[in-house]
Amino acid sequence: MVSTAGRLEARRSGLMLRNRTYLLLDLVAWALIPLAALGLVLGGFAAEAPYLGHAAWFALIGAVCKSGALWWFGLYRRYWRYASIDELILIGEAVAVSGLTVAVLYGLILGPWVDAVPRLPGAALIADTLLTLFYVGLSRFAPRLVDHLRVRLKGVGPQQRVLVAGAGFAGTMIARELQANPQHRLEVVGFVDDDRAKLGNTIQGVPVLGGRHDIPALARDYAVSEVIIAMPTAPGTVIREIRDLCETARVQAKTIPGVFDILSGKVSIKRLRDVEIDDLLRRKPVETDQRAVQELVRGMTVLVTGAGGSIGSEICRQVAALGAAEIVLLGHGENSLFEAIQDLLREFPAVRFTPVVADIRDTARTRRIFSTFRPHTVFHAAAHKHVPLMESNPEEAVTNNVFGTTSVVAAAEASGVSRFVFISTDKAVNPQNIMGATKLLAEQLVHDAAERTGRAYVSVRFGNVLASRGSVVPVFKKQIIQGGPVTVTHPEVCRYFMTIPEAVQLVLQAAALGRGGETFVLDMGEPVKIVDLARDLIRLSGLEVGRDVSIVFTGLRPGEKLTEELFGEAEDVQPTAHDKVFVVRNGKGVMPTAQRTSDLQKAVTGGDAICLRHLLEDLVRACPNGDGKPGDHGGPRENGKPTAEPHRMPSEKPAIGA
Repeated sequence: MVSTAGRLEARRSGLMLRNRTYLLLDLVAWALIPLAALGLVLGGFAAEAPYLGHAAWFALIGAVCKSGALWWFGLYRRYWRYASIDELILIGEAVAVSGLTVAVLYGLILGPWVDAVPRLPGAALIADTLLTLFYVGLSRFAPRLVDHLRVRLKGVGPQQRVLVAGAGFAGTMIARELQANPQHRLEVVGFVDDDRAKLGNTIQGVPVLGGRHDIPALARDYAVSEVIIAMPTAPGTVIREIRDLCETARVQAKTIPGVFDILSGKVSIKRLRDVEIDDLLRRKPVETDQRAVQELVRGMTVLVTGAGGSIGSEICRQVAALGAAEIVLLGHGENSLFEAIQDLLREFPAVRFTPVVADIRDTARTRRIFSTFRPHTVFHAAAHKHVPLMESNPEEAVTNNVFGTTSVVAAAEASGVSRFVFISTDKAVNPQNIMGATKLLAEQLVHDAAERTGRAYVSVRFGNVLASRGSVVPVFKKQIIQGGPVTVTHPEVCRYFMTIPEAVQLVLQAAALGRGGETFVLDMGEPVKIVDLARDLIRLSGLEVGRDVSIVFTGLRPGEKLTEELFGEAEDVQPTAHDKVFVVRNGKGVMPTAQRTSDLQKAVTGGDAICLRHLLEDLVRACPNGDGKPGDHGGPRENGKPTAEPHRMPSEKPAIGA
């Protein structure tokens, strides 16, 4: 077996050998090119005899200057088999510099010293530079040209004919990759792009044949079997439309990764994959103020509750990437915590990760953890989040979401935590279920702590997260694998969706914006019909709705709304410095009195679910956005007023859990 170091050394040796060969060839060329240039200018080599003295000196100066310029520009350290336009530019620069240097040295130095023979005509100097450019370019690009011709002559067997959707930078990269590596067995027959200025032009040797609406016709005319979507910043509506057009044309749709993955270095732009549900919901990339967030966590100890969950583990990942010194992962589930810590240690070996298995409802244990680690910033993501489960287990919802938050907030206050971020939900707006009510009370607990301490304790509210544990997408995928049916509660039910990395990026941004007592609301884009999500997943699985997998409507479950809201009737919504983050300023909320807290505890201890529901209703009504009317607008506002037609809710607001 040859070691990796041995292989690398062999490659370096081969590269050095090839470039030494180039140097020897260059020295021969530097001697011949001046003679060739002089012959071209004089109309034949026979007329060169009077100029040979000057030509010899010119060739000697040229050899030194040309070799020096090529070395200075790094042309003897290149692997020319993969030469590109960048190398061509370098060649042009190196030859131009060497040509100018040779002309100056010849004119200023050689002329006065060698007068016995005629000086070379100026046209010969220009011809020498042009011939040098031709020689260097041809000799350096010859390996790539030979490879290309060998592949074309040899052939690689039958190839699939493909269209590339998007004739921009990403599409050009894909076309170049497929042309350079025919082993992919994909032949690019054309681009499709909606920019009419590109129509009819040729890019990378590939014609722009039409716009995206021409895909079905082009697929038929050019016998295309696949469309590659090379549009990493396109919105989900465009990706969805192209996917539907491909489905109409009965061709496969593939895509490149999104801009987040490309910029983070996780994947290459050349990596093709099937279109996934995230692509169909894709929005414009979120731009965050990384410097402000970095100042929040760099060199600090950060504690994350619920660190084994989808959101909690992603918070740990992004905080680690921003330079936190230590991250304390607090969680109740040992298996999820173990998996999270293994992934983080592999990705960030220089960061200190400390897993702590504990229940946040254990007040004494939580206080000891906080006093031991003294975190600067806390992200509180631990919660029970499943609406139907919490409807049938209200005691668990209250103890974890309300009393657990009380415990964490108290520990944070006692240990001097400077910044506290509570992860809330859109279900806390005009709550009609146990989970939403407990989250609203938790928001008020954090708000009250901010009023009391003057510290930057804030809440961040957003909707459903794609592919998070227990969310609708994994459930649908499992049902599809099992052959269906896919169950949807109601044909008109809508939800706001975000990807996990996008949600966490905005959570961190809100954390940097917080001064204390705010509830931040993330711009979730447009709500998505769950039934459309189900249809998309069935189609992405290569199946047909109704023929292969059916969709069954089961009816709304207790506590569920048709559409979620982002703001309450009584909430004052204002923009922030970030266009994707809004702030809700409630004013001081009416918090549970000691008697009411005691009553909640008694109801939980006694298992009196009916009493517990009534107590939650009373407490929710006392909160600033707990008495809003159904039908309130679920989108951004101006001066507290809806900017668009509101999403209408049921005419009557049922009691919690009804």
